Amino acid sequence: MNEKANAASHAPVQDLRDWLSRAEKIGELVRVTKPVDRDEEMSAITYLIAKQKPSPAVLFENAAGFENSNPKAKLLWNVLGPSVKRTAISLEEHPDTPTVELIRRTKEKLKRRIPPVEVTAAEAPIFENTLLGDQIDLDKLPIPRHWPLDGGRYAGTADAVITRDPDSGYLNIGTYRMMVQNKNTVGLFLSPGKDARLHITRAWEQGKTLQVAAAWGIDPLFMLVGSQSFPKNISEYEFAGGIKGCPIPVVKGKTTDLMIPAFAELVIEGEIRPNSMMSEGPFGEFTGYYGKPEDVCPFVTITAMHYRTNPILTNALMADYPSCEQSGFFSVIRSAKIWDDFDKLGIPGIHGVYSHPAAAGGFGMIVVSLEQKYAGHAAQVLALAAQMPGGAYYTKWIVAVDEDVDPTDMDQVIWAMASRCNPVDDIDILRDTWSTPLDPSQNPPDKRPYGSKALINACKNHRFMQTFAKRTRLRKSVYDKLANQWQDLGLPGAIPTLKTFEPEGPVIASSYNDEAKVAAPLKGGKRSPGEAM
Repeated sequence: MNEKANAASHAPVQDLRDWLSRAEKIGELVRVTKPVDRDEEMSAITYLIAKQKPSPAVLFENAAGFENSNPKAKLLWNVLGPSVKRTAISLEEHPDTPTVELIRRTKEKLKRRIPPVEVTAAEAPIFENTLLGDQIDLDKLPIPRHWPLDGGRYAGTADAVITRDPDSGYLNIGTYRMMVQNKNTVGLFLSPGKDARLHITRAWEQGKTLQVAAAWGIDPLFMLVGSQSFPKNISEYEFAGGIKGCPIPVVKGKTTDLMIPAFAELVIEGEIRPNSMMSEGPFGEFTGYYGKPEDVCPFVTITAMHYRTNPILTNALMADYPSCEQSGFFSVIRSAKIWDDFDKLGIPGIHGVYSHPAAAGGFGMIVVSLEQKYAGHAAQVLALAAQMPGGAYYTKWIVAVDEDVDPTDMDQVIWAMASRCNPVDDIDILRDTWSTPLDPSQNPPDKRPYGSKALINACKNHRFMQTFAKRTRLRKSVYDKLANQWQDLGLPGAIPTLKTFEPEGPVIASSYNDEAKVAAPLKGGKRSPGEAM
């Protein structure tokens, strides 16, 4: 399906409820109506069901002990999980879009920015119900404990945390964990270098309170854009609008001057007062390990809570792949962001980028497929991928492969590493790079958040491109014939997609290390000038 046809095939996703109906239509939503304990049981079901193929989203319609609570909240887990189809829906694409094509289309959408549109309070479903001051009691919500050794219950995790830069005034949307401290207070954990942490630091340096809002039930698109590093003077609302193809409806908060998503399910408003710190953690993280031990972090005093009737809370389990919520969706959006960074830098020949979801939720590895156009091209791509905004944080392994290798197919990537990479010549190490306190490999812990990165050149040696051993490939004519006969031959499934083929025509035998030469008519016993070699 081409992009114009896809855009015309459906209206943009309006909100989480609209998204759920679409996920259900493609058979990737499970509704659990019987009561389930919010502590460890919901996360355990999520951990296990995410390992199925397909891996469905799970909507728990009754939290045990909260059947008659007000508000009566449902909990959505494994929102996107490892599902490329649900990620595609969230990016306003057809669910059957191939992964590399989905990344490419998303990359192009990131070039388009559409500012949000402010609506009135009467037009905003988020204001169906509002609690202020002493009315706020988080204990009435089935906020879950994810892992046995977590330091508390965590709200959101699949959320949109909104802060305003104290200097420029732009609105940032990030995804951060928030631990419940008491009925109207939540902690806010932030790694060094993240936008909200920078906002808090600058506000406190000026002796000011920072306003905060957090949406705990969101259109999954906010998970995608909120997880990325964008320029620090452009709001994620604009990138979300660019992906959706229309402005995001926002409404001004009632106790802050922040703009909040008008169609969110539940939003808190609050403030972080100067030097307000509380003990927080640990928490089972995207690495598949518990994060740093209990420590202090800023806390938010909640001043208002808004929610739609029977709100749906989005929850993101952090775990080993494929049970990590930050896997499929993060892989796609991060890959698109890195590819877009290459475009902005004017680097030619990029055929695909992939942050593998099994690598710590997409953070740990980047594979770039490129057509080598000049000496040093692959080395340039490796160095840039390691340090550009989209790829700098945490990444440990950056692999460059040729254009005939699908970066999303790890079988092909490993084959290229085994057959085109000579470790003594083709691996470099960068030290003291941007990492995270959550990296368990850095010990003692005070070495964090500094990390290192391995740059692996698994491309053909550019110096010997013309004489590099020729790979075995099918002819396109043979492939097409088999594709047409696949079902008639009684072969299972669909024929696999191939990227490259052997040229047509008879082949003249060559030496082992020479490129095979396609036979061509000879004139006077010699090949005519310009004929294919």
